[in-house]
Amino acid sequence: MSIPIVDQSTQEKLVTVRDVSWEEFKGIEALLKDNRNVRLSYLSGMLEIMSPIGEEHEEVKSTFGLLLEAYMKELGIRFYKRGGFTIEEPGYASGTPDESYSIGTKREVPDIVIEIIVTSGIINRKELYKPKKVSEVWFWKSNEIKIFCLTEQGEYEEVNCSNFFPNLDKALLLQYINHADQYDAVAEFTQAIRRG
Repeated sequence: MSIPIVDQSTQEKLVTVRDVSWEEFKGIEALLKDNRNVRLSYLSGMLEIMSPIGEEHEEVKSTFGLLLEAYMKELGIRFYKRGGFTIEEPGYASGTPDESYSIGTKREVPDIVIEIIVTSGIINRKELYKPKKVSEVWFWKSNEIKIFCLTEQGEYEEVNCSNFFPNLDKALLLQYINHADQYDAVAEFTQAIRRG
């Protein structure tokens, strides 16, 4: 199989390949199934291979998740952490969010997926989750948080706040994601929530 390489980043190792069939993608995925340092995304013939996931990516992901969970616990919002499992529409799309949550009750498809973008690829990551109708896709990129909600027309639209957490201040969340100490960030964020 001849694979035309489209793009190769020097920040994190990100390779994008065009014209990959679903069967070829599943074969590559099977070969790499035991390699936790590789992340694959597939959308309509386009394959992205990222390895390894960098330290900044993991720190932001962990802190973001801990803060969001602290917020939900503090407000008594029932949630189910779903982690970074693969969400797939066979033959078309496969993506693994950095974190995901079901709100209220546990569902097969999470309500919220979170993507930490350090190195951008070609694939529109919102499109990975559209076939499964994930309600909200959150992005952290370049020290900014963006939230996209799925509309009744089946398209993602950027919004100022989450439908699940209308009072969550994105600027406050971002401030504590950037905190130098993760433990202190969660403790101080929780205190800030309590102060209202």
